[in-house]
Amino acid sequence: MTATTAPHSPAVGTAHRTSVAVIGTGAIGQDLVSKVHRSPVLDCALVVGRNPDSAGLAHAARLGYPTSAGGIEAVLAADRPFDVLLDATSAAAHVEHWRLLADTPTLLVDLTPSKIGQMVVPTVTGTHGPTGRDVSLISCGGQASIPIAHGLAERFAVDYIEVVSTVASTIAGRATRLNLDEYVATTQHALTTFTDVPETKAILNISPAVPPATFRTAVHAVIPGADADAVRSVVDAVAARVREFAPGYRVIACAVAGDRVVVSVEVIADSDVLPHYAGNLDIINSAAILVAEQHAARLGRAAGTGARS
Repeated sequence: MTATTAPHSPAVGTAHRTSVAVIGTGAIGQDLVSKVHRSPVLDCALVVGRNPDSAGLAHAARLGYPTSAGGIEAVLAADRPFDVLLDATSAAAHVEHWRLLADTPTLLVDLTPSKIGQMVVPTVTGTHGPTGRDVSLISCGGQASIPIAHGLAERFAVDYIEVVSTVASTIAGRATRLNLDEYVATTQHALTTFTDVPETKAILNISPAVPPATFRTAVHAVIPGADADAVRSVVDAVAARVREFAPGYRVIACAVAGDRVVVSVEVIADSDVLPHYAGNLDIINSAAILVAEQHAARLGRAAGTGARS
């Protein structure tokens, strides 16, 4: 492991910052490192991958953070457990990571569609953090669509929900493509769970368009007797709450025709490393950072250090 001292933050485990390890060095992992770097309460204590020549490890090293190409073994070999592990690998890998770390105090934040942790959507599940130690952020499409779907289901009697997300092929990495089945199953399960609508469907399109397609998600709902003004009011309120942690989130269409409702959202990435069209990665990473910062606040309260909530 190549260790360096982060130039802007205290050492791992100090009373004032929460230690974070990032596993996965693709585009998601690189953006997570940058977002941790910007956080006033998180300390990036280790960035882990498998390829010593990966762009993700080089990015972390440029920021002054310790890196390793040793995979999960490097996390296990650390002198003390990390407070948070942000897992940006694959669904299958996360299952193994949870098995290995289940007996530690580390909070695992799962950015893969493994479907094994406590599902969290910040505007739906609240802002006080999870009760379990394995947190599932479902999928990028889930983070974009579930706030809208949940808001509609709270206000109206919804008979059916279908979610169609479109991501640019240039930002859909190997793990995303390997996890397509898990993505669909996990997103659909979360839609049903958070709306109580028994009939739901999730679709992911990977667009080869040039220039690359900006991340968009369309929520289709069947709502008998839907009122256009009431629908728009719900949607606008939901979007405003999401923008509190993902500022690039915006509603680009909201239409009601009979009992058919279509709400389209677009997410522009707010990132130091991602292209603007990679809002799919930005929204799930922003949720991950929010969960980690909420955990930091809980640790701070428990230790009496006054960590910011």
